[in-house]
Amino acid sequence: MFEQHASYQRMYREDELTLGLHIPLENYQMSTPTMAHQIELAQTAENYGFTALWLRDVILKDPYFLDPAVGQIYDILIYGTHLLSRTNQIALGTSALVLPLRHPLRMAKEVATIEALFPQRLIMGVSSGDRQADFRGLGIDHPTRGAQFREAYSYLQKALYEEYPSIDSSYGRMERTTLVPKLEHKIPTMVTGFAQQGLDWLGQNGDGWMYYPQAPLQQREVISAWRNASAAQNNTAFRPFSMPMHLDLAKDPNEDASPIRLGFRIGRNKLIELLEIYRSIGVNHLFFALFDSPRPAGEVIHELGEYVLPHFPPHKMNN
Repeated sequence: MFEQHASYQRMYREDELTLGLHIPLENYQMSTPTMAHQIELAQTAENYGFTALWLRDVILKDPYFLDPAVGQIYDILIYGTHLLSRTNQIALGTSALVLPLRHPLRMAKEVATIEALFPQRLIMGVSSGDRQADFRGLGIDHPTRGAQFREAYSYLQKALYEEYPSIDSSYGRMERTTLVPKLEHKIPTMVTGFAQQGLDWLGQNGDGWMYYPQAPLQQREVISAWRNASAAQNNTAFRPFSMPMHLDLAKDPNEDASPIRLGFRIGRNKLIELLEIYRSIGVNHLFFALFDSPRPAGEVIHELGEYVLPHFPPHKMNN
């Protein structure tokens, strides 16, 4: 389906692994990021061969939420467009656009515009959302977000890809109208987490799946369950699996892995071995969050680019 989609082809191959980075490129830990030097660091990452920059969809700072981080501060699509305008080929990944908090027709207009201005550079992760403060702030019911997600997902797909679709939903109606601009390519859409859905729904829907970081054994079980559910839904074509991982890159290149919040502290040589394990269990793209590293992000990106990226380079476009 995505044989001619440049970003998808650079990022995803069956049984292979590429690497990305989570914005902000900064070691802010549990504080508020400064967002300094993001463009320069993004350009450095692109030059080394990282294939995607991933952004979060967070509206409000909620100090009582389990994860008090506020993403990249700025709106995910506006700031993502800024990053796209200052880079050349690295993809923009959303991890993930919270569908119940965004009207699907407005969102269709926004992502279609980004696709028109920056063709084949958007990888669209979507989710049901979990930050209750954002739901309360917008007056949207949180417990029913699973049903809202399904309805918004269907509306979004029809608005983006059908000519003059007939849509009648709680979000509104479309008849004898069609969205502009028209897309020349489908935007790869990855469901993030379970989105309050069952495995059967996940097996049937989405162009790929993104799940939260886990140790290899647990992640292998999750991937196997998803692929088995896909097969049960007669969906046997390759669909990629992506995951984030928090990384504290140790200065000792041979330091063994030790767990940190949502990832590992590890030396670069041991990291290469760990990434090979993730590749072998079916992870096709993994993106590092450098939030919990005490080292400057630029220093870590340089070391990863020099020593780790050559083992997991971007793929070449199929002819």
